[in-house]
Amino acid sequence: MCELQAELNQLRADVALLQAEAGARRTLGRYMRLCDVPRLMAGASEEERARAIAALFAPDAIWEGVGGAHGAQFGSQVGREAIAAHFLNFYTQREPVQVFNTHYLCTESLEATGDRVTGDWVQFQPWVDAAGGSLLRSSRLNVAFEQVGGEWLIAHYRTENLFIAALPDNWWSSLIARPALEISGAG
Repeated sequence: MCELQAELNQLRADVALLQAEAGARRTLGRYMRLCDVPRLMAGASEEERARAIAALFAPDAIWEGVGGAHGAQFGSQVGREAIAAHFLNFYTQREPVQVFNTHYLCTESLEATGDRVTGDWVQFQPWVDAAGGSLLRSSRLNVAFEQVGGEWLIAHYRTENLFIAALPDNWWSSLIARPALEISGAG
């Protein structure tokens, strides 16, 4: 019976780690979708979107750009209020207005322990502005998650620029103006 119990305990521990990784992955996926342009929250204001993004972070979380380009452009925000203000400013103070930005993540590496998940990704983002200008950004992400009230929230988000490349103006043959698939409030 002891051997069976030990195997059962190991299975429970393994499932808990897989559930933690899945929870962290879902949180980061929702974060990326909320950051996309055009925004995927039907009828929501930019302030509501910024608050929805900040709600994915632990109360005392840190969001920061590190290294040359990202450190200078984004700085560091501590706490949900500062993170919400950062995103509200980013989406409302931009000229020319960003009309398209979508996040593609690859090379995921996750590691879960009992109460924490850490992950690394490489991200690619094509950006298009209202004047037709565009660029491709790539960055490396290092993100730590912690469980708060049964949810996996972002505790520390770090982004480092890998490259920024100019794309030819008006390179796309079609560009979504309004999404048909939208993010539900529940996530």
